Amino acid sequence: MTIQEIRQYLTRFFDPVELVGEGGAQIAGPAKIESAVLGEVSFIANEKYLRYLSLTSASLVIVHHSVDVSLYAGDRSFLKVSDPYTAFVFVLQKFARPRTLARPGVAPTAVLGEGVWLGEGVAVGEHAVIGDRSSIGAGTVIAPNTVIMHDVKIGERCTVFPQVTIYDGTLIGDRVVIHAGSVIGADGFGFAPQPDGSYVKIPQMGIVEIGDDAEIGANATIDRATMGSTVIAKGVKVDNLVQVAHNCRIGEHTVIAAQAGISGSTIMGRGCMIGGQAGFAGHLELADRTHVAAQAGVSKSFLEPGTAIRGYPAQPMREQLRHEAMLRHLGSMKEKIDRIDRELKEQGTSRD
Repeated sequence: MTIQEIRQYLTRFFDPVELVGEGGAQIAGPAKIESAVLGEVSFIANEKYLRYLSLTSASLVIVHHSVDVSLYAGDRSFLKVSDPYTAFVFVLQKFARPRTLARPGVAPTAVLGEGVWLGEGVAVGEHAVIGDRSSIGAGTVIAPNTVIMHDVKIGERCTVFPQVTIYDGTLIGDRVVIHAGSVIGADGFGFAPQPDGSYVKIPQMGIVEIGDDAEIGANATIDRATMGSTVIAKGVKVDNLVQVAHNCRIGEHTVIAAQAGISGSTIMGRGCMIGGQAGFAGHLELADRTHVAAQAGVSKSFLEPGTAIRGYPAQPMREQLRHEAMLRHLGSMKEKIDRIDRELKEQGTSRD
C-alpha cells in the first residue's frame, strides 16, 4: 500500500487523518518503532517512545495530533490521528495474512457422529472429531485434532485451533476464537466432604455458554456449571492459562490476563479488567468496569462501578497504596519506637 492508501483506509475509522510528508511512498508492512526500516510503518502512542522519532528508519509513523513532527517531516511521513494505538491495530489487520488451519470441507481422517449439521463453507481438519447432534455454523474452521463432543452448537465464522476440547452441550456464538489446547466445559470442581474424610463427586449437569466475538486464549479452562450455565458473555477476551470455574458469569467486554484464577460462582460486570495471576475466592461479585491489578487476591465483593483494586487481600487502590507506604517505613518506625522505649527506661532508672 502507498502511504496515501493507508491514509484513505484509516479515514474509515478516524476523522480527521492528517498526512504530514509524502504520500506516494510504498509501505511493505508494519514494524516496531525501534526496529522499523525504510518501507515500513510504525506508531507512537506513549510519550516515552517519542525519542525514537529521531532514531527510527520507518517511512511512515502514526502519531497523535498533538505531536510536533515538524523537525522530522523531511526524513519520513506521518499520519496524525486521535488514537495512534487503535489506528495501528487497523493497519496490522490490513497487512495480516490469514492462517490456513483447514480447508473448506471435511478432511478424510475427520470423524463425524450421527446427526451432525455443518453450515456452508465449514472446514473440519484432519483427525478432528465432532460428536452426535452437534452443529457448526457457516464459515467456521475446526482445526486438526480438535474434539467436539455431542450436542455442541458453534456459531458462524468461528475459529477453533488445534487440540481444543469442547465438552457436550456447550453453546458458542458467532465469530468466537478458541486457541490451541483450551478445554471448554470440563466438570466443575465439586466434591462433598464425608465424615470419614472422603469426598463424593457432585454431578456437574450444566453447560458453558460463550457469547459472540469472545476470544479464549491457549490452554485456558472454562468449567461447566453444576446446574445452569457458566457464561462468558459477548466480547470477553480471556488470555492464556486462565481458569474460570463452574457457574461463573463474566460480563460483556471484560478482559482477563494470563494465569488468573476465578473460583466458582463469581460474577463480573461489563468492561472489567483483570490483571495477570489475580486470584478470586468464590461467590464474589464485581461491579461494571472494576480494574483488578496483577497478583491481587480478591476475597470480597466490590459493588461500586469503576473501582480499581490491588494487593492481597485486594483493597481499593488508594487505600492499598497507603498501606504499602506504611509497610516500607516499618523498619524506621521500629527503630524510633525502640529508641523511645530505651529513653523511657533510662528515665525510669534515673528516677529510682
